[in-house]
Amino acid sequence: MAADALKGDRPSGAVLVLRRVLLDNGALSALVVLVVALSLLSDTFLTTQNLLNVGVQAAVTAILAFGVTFVIVSAGIDLSVGSVAALSATVLAWTGTSQGLPVWSALVLAVVTGVACGLVNGALVAFGKLPPFIATLAMLSIGRGLALVVSQGTPIPFPDSVSGLGDTLGGWLPVPVIVMLAVGVVTAVVLARTYSGRAMYAIGGNEEAARLSGIRVKRQKLVIYALSGAFAAIAGVVLAARLSSAQPQAAYGYELDAIAAVVIGGASLSGGVGKASGTFVGALILAVLRNGLNLLSVSAFWQQVVIGVVIALAVLLDTLRRRTGALTAPAGASGPGGGPPGGRPVKIAVGAVAVAAVALAAVFLRPGSSDAQPKVGLSLSTLNNPFFVQLKAGAQAEAEASGVDLTVTDAQNDASQQANHIQNFTSRGVKAVIVNPVDSDAAGPAVKAAGQADIPVVAADRGVNKAPVDTLVASDNVAGGRLAAKTLAEQLGGKGTLLVLQGTAGTSASRERGQGFREGLKAYPGLKVVARQPADFDRAKGLDVTANLLQSHPDVNGVFAENDEMALGAVKALGAKAGASVKVVAFDGTPDGLKAVRDGSLAATVAQQPRELGRLAVRNAVRLTKGEKVDATVRVPVKVVTAKNVADFS
Repeated sequence: MAADALKGDRPSGAVLVLRRVLLDNGALSALVVLVVALSLLSDTFLTTQNLLNVGVQAAVTAILAFGVTFVIVSAGIDLSVGSVAALSATVLAWTGTSQGLPVWSALVLAVVTGVACGLVNGALVAFGKLPPFIATLAMLSIGRGLALVVSQGTPIPFPDSVSGLGDTLGGWLPVPVIVMLAVGVVTAVVLARTYSGRAMYAIGGNEEAARLSGIRVKRQKLVIYALSGAFAAIAGVVLAARLSSAQPQAAYGYELDAIAAVVIGGASLSGGVGKASGTFVGALILAVLRNGLNLLSVSAFWQQVVIGVVIALAVLLDTLRRRTGALTAPAGASGPGGGPPGGRPVKIAVGAVAVAAVALAAVFLRPGSSDAQPKVGLSLSTLNNPFFVQLKAGAQAEAEASGVDLTVTDAQNDASQQANHIQNFTSRGVKAVIVNPVDSDAAGPAVKAAGQADIPVVAADRGVNKAPVDTLVASDNVAGGRLAAKTLAEQLGGKGTLLVLQGTAGTSASRERGQGFREGLKAYPGLKVVARQPADFDRAKGLDVTANLLQSHPDVNGVFAENDEMALGAVKALGAKAGASVKVVAFDGTPDGLKAVRDGSLAATVAQQPRELGRLAVRNAVRLTKGEKVDATVRVPVKVVTAKNVADFS
């Protein structure tokens, strides 16, 4: 009887298997903890639509990470996968549209491009004896540069037949998820069932021992990096298909996410350890974190902090599990479920901290809201720019006055991340979406999906192509560029040589402002542009680029910068010349820009009134939630600010 009672108290076989799987896989344990926590904190997290969103948002990172897994298992590193992805997608779009190649030929050429980049990496490492970090860092720059050269810094529309890779099967199953799973299976088979897979583990464990055992290490390194390049190409095609365009700046920084996913999944940067399933779980953790924090309305500024903390905890969980097992387990001993004794308390402790991190983020880092308040989502292209910080401030002020629960997200100039944010807004069931596009073409598919869900969409500052919006609240960038040209001509008396600092290549704001400036200059043949260089809307880069250009063109008379931040960097490079012998005209009308106009170092700035843009965007979104009619276009006037009228803007 006693034996029967004890037997009845034992967990079933299925429970024991589940317990062992969780205890022996730190990343999986962390994922389960996060899913449970987010399910308790958000009633929309476990909906079918949102889980499919998570799968789509994990797909590109996972595909890249599967390729990086081969490299890390062999004790290498590949920093070039993001750039190779962008280059491969650009090659496909360029050859399949501009050059008229059949789509499947263009697709094969894109994959060949990825393989070629990987072979170059492998040759530099194996035969050139370069450290993998240096070799792939060089390819990171080469790949991104070639993508810009091929595209001329402008997004290229993707062939319709390939754009289907970003759609769904049967109206519900996303194709990117299918591709991700297929690539994951290939990765698992290569690692576990092939000679090359076994060679990767051997090389990562001890390269010299692998060579002495007969493995042709140099040849295998070529295979390893070629596989990484091929997977990067596939990821680039899937990403571009999802955005319906090849973006030369796509997948920027994705190499870090890919490496993080592999390490979170249990691989060792020292080599010899790693598996496809772990990498898959690592990619899911990143996607779940970003999706959940969006749903919880966590502040855009805090999201990166929370993600970094939870990633560190996830890796710490697995590291401490292994260390604890090694230190406490006698030979042949094991803890519950076959894991090391002493590992379980570590997992429970770290898991509890992970739950606490997410809970604290939800409670303390998100703005207070009420279920009675209508929810509106605002996706900004970036918050690393004072103009958009001002736009956000105006939007939040109007939302507070209107009794609206406004969630603001930061796309960090990544069109794919912005598409994720809009998808998350749709899953959350917001009453309206406001989007400030990273790129007008790339925002189209996500905006179209929001419209199909009967969610009104307001475009702010930049329009959206290939998808209808309910209203556009914006300044006219082209008209502003013309005003900048006219103002600079008046400052210089219609004669002189000019430098032009361009914004981030491929962005619609840079294209439109540059177009307007070029059109405006046609009326002043005495003005000549001697150099144009991108400085990415960044003050530090504006300083460096201007300082470099002044070495070749020391006698320039004027500078046009496509935003205030770059102009302020140019002012710093010019020193005493700024405002005296060299006139600098900028764009945006940020507080720092207006101060420089007041001080005389900036001759003028074309003010867009970003706070007013934010206010009007939210005001029109609220009207749409009430079923009221709004104008198709709401223009916020631009005005040239000079020393004569700057007091009116203070």
